[in-house]
Amino acid sequence: MTEHKIISGSRLSEDELRDIDAYWRAANYLTIGQIYLLDNPLLREPLRLDHVKPRLLGHWGTSPGLSFIYAHLNRAIRLRDIDMIYVCGPGHGGPAMVANAYLEGTYSELNPDISLDGQGMRKLFRQFSFPGGIPSHAAPDVPGSINEGGELGYALSHAYGAAFDNPDLVVACVVGDGEAETGPLATAWHSNKFLNPERDGAVLPILHLNGYKIANPTILARIPEDELRALFIGYGHEPLFVEGHDPALMHERMATVLDDALDRIRAIQNAARDSPAAPAERPKWPMIVLRSPKGWTGPKEVDGLKTEGFWRAHQVPLSGLAKNPEHLKQLEAWLKSYRPEELFDADGTPVASIRATTPQAVRRMSANPHANGGMLRRSLDLPGLQDHAVAVERPGAVKAESTRVMGKFLRDVMKLNQATKNFRIVGPDETASNRLQDVFEATERAWMEKILPEDVHLGREGRVLEILSEHTCQGWLEGYLLTGRHGLFACYEAFIHIVDSMFNQHAKWLDACREIRWRREVASLNYLLSSHVWHQEHNGFSHQDPGFIDVALNKKADIVRVYLPPDANTLLCVTDHVLKTWNRINVIVAGKPPSWQWLSMDKAIVHCKAGVGIWDWASTDGGVEPDVVMACAGDVPTLETLAAVQILRHHLPELRIRVVNVVDLMTLQPKEHHPHGLSDRDFDALFTTGKPVIFAYHGYPWTIHRLTYRRTNHDNIHVRGYNEEGTTTTPFDMTVLNGLDRFHLVQGVLDRIPELRGAQVGLKQAMDGKLLEHQAYIRTHGQDMPEILGWKWGQDVDAAPARPD
Repeated sequence: MTEHKIISGSRLSEDELRDIDAYWRAANYLTIGQIYLLDNPLLREPLRLDHVKPRLLGHWGTSPGLSFIYAHLNRAIRLRDIDMIYVCGPGHGGPAMVANAYLEGTYSELNPDISLDGQGMRKLFRQFSFPGGIPSHAAPDVPGSINEGGELGYALSHAYGAAFDNPDLVVACVVGDGEAETGPLATAWHSNKFLNPERDGAVLPILHLNGYKIANPTILARIPEDELRALFIGYGHEPLFVEGHDPALMHERMATVLDDALDRIRAIQNAARDSPAAPAERPKWPMIVLRSPKGWTGPKEVDGLKTEGFWRAHQVPLSGLAKNPEHLKQLEAWLKSYRPEELFDADGTPVASIRATTPQAVRRMSANPHANGGMLRRSLDLPGLQDHAVAVERPGAVKAESTRVMGKFLRDVMKLNQATKNFRIVGPDETASNRLQDVFEATERAWMEKILPEDVHLGREGRVLEILSEHTCQGWLEGYLLTGRHGLFACYEAFIHIVDSMFNQHAKWLDACREIRWRREVASLNYLLSSHVWHQEHNGFSHQDPGFIDVALNKKADIVRVYLPPDANTLLCVTDHVLKTWNRINVIVAGKPPSWQWLSMDKAIVHCKAGVGIWDWASTDGGVEPDVVMACAGDVPTLETLAAVQILRHHLPELRIRVVNVVDLMTLQPKEHHPHGLSDRDFDALFTTGKPVIFAYHGYPWTIHRLTYRRTNHDNIHVRGYNEEGTTTTPFDMTVLNGLDRFHLVQGVLDRIPELRGAQVGLKQAMDGKLLEHQAYIRTHGQDMPEILGWKWGQDVDAAPARPD
């Protein structure tokens, strides 16, 4: 870890003031040029209508503040040799971030056709928010960005995720005052309770209060300053204020306050690192509150209406140029107010003094490798699968808690990667609940607050991050991954929906990165969804929802994978696989109660590699065309399918049954739609071209139809799954309510094999009787029938009438 010198706060010299102001004016000029798509970048002649084409997505309101901050951070980086990245929270801050990356030279290095001259500047302007160009956010196209800002609220959690386990990194995080009103951002202020100054980096939040959203004031800009200060002191920060509108005074104040904040950060870290054994006391981390006018340095009035310092500065202050020549004149005056002839030479190249104000090489925030995390990504060291395998001599002979087995595997992942410190588990207070508690043999939960004698598994060095905010967990992990590390998000299945929108944004980010050659691959975002719909009978309807799978399936096939391992060994195989992948989002759904185990590790490896396969040991088709296919995906559907097969095998031994288990849900899609998809030929070989398929599925039935609708035998695929029927009841009754139980599955087979009608009547009536018996039993005894609780594969079946001759 680098030892950083503490520099006492000081005012800017005249030369520093001149240079930093020139840089800021240049960034503002470049930002306006993008917003208006200037075709006359250096104003060598008066503006005409054919020189400009404003886009409605261009935003000016936040841009001058973003560049003001950027300029001052650059000064601090140069003086202190700081390893720093910039997280841009305000949504439409893209123009400012592009302008600064361009001034630093990074943009041209990565896009050689956009050179640092007038011709390149023209291309820079013409691409912004234009067909075939770049968006108005700090998207993946922007060098140095790890936070797009297309949806507000995630900047601060991303920043803390980037800082964890990065001891020399400072993350400057600009939070817009509109963004500060979102739930995810409000909760993310508590992230400082998890930041260890001894081994983590630092986050410098910069709350930018320009007073307005699109058409309304912002809350934090209007509350009294004493209340605002008290709010952030309550969050655990030491707020430092920079306020005003005069650029010269603001530059001086910002430099002094920024020096003060960075001094405090280094003092906190040096104290912790010099005396690591000292009792843990969470420090008061500094933050900066910057008040500047919205649309700062833009037109003060437009058409006699206040613009600078008001919500009218939010987007394009001067619109309708084609119909209003006065607006065109105002635009020209606005551009000339930055004195571009002082900032760019005759060829359009930034003058030497401006380039000299930027840091060099990887110290440039736009070129920092932490903001292109794939450059730093190292593969995890993973334990051997056989070392953690459940011994399965024959299918259904032993029970295990699948996620507990996974927890032991993850414990060893923690141990093997202790030196590199590049793996974390996040979750909303559910690590132990989801049976992953064995990881606490290798690490603790991260905790910087007071620890009581009776507390367990809390510690400053903890590598498990738990906070009862799915938003914050997701943001932390995204920031961690985007800066080159690995992780897992474990959550109750029903409540992962809280981050649906964050999932969407990350998937879009990964998708966009595929087209950006300089963006390196980052480790995949891995979800474990446990305590799932079929194991929430005690918590009831509110906890029963398998729909996140459907959210995932809306994204592009190259990005998303969904796995439904039926037992512990297949779960281990899937876990091992996803921790080796990159630029993916992997969703694993697995239950936690003790359950029957079906496959040995050797067979699990083969099965998971294929993603789908016939379980010959459960089938009776003898390798020929079956009468019926019993398909299943998910641990509980697999159990109920095998129980149904056992009933059918006992009472209808002549029935040729094929059991097909699906681990990788994406195999059901055609191969041309998903890399893991089966070809039509292979799909038909498994599921036949004309026989009935009774498909027991973990989630909503229509999902299977959606994935298979183009297959030859789709009309014969009959899916049983979750039909939004739930309550507080017994585990087996949950399957009965939704028609996924063994008795309904048997009836589903009987209904679709007409040649067995003579034999099926008695069996079908017996299944109805069993369903009635089940209902009466659970209401009397409060638990499932003994034959359900005591069921095992291979036992005699006496729960139905004798087999007909």
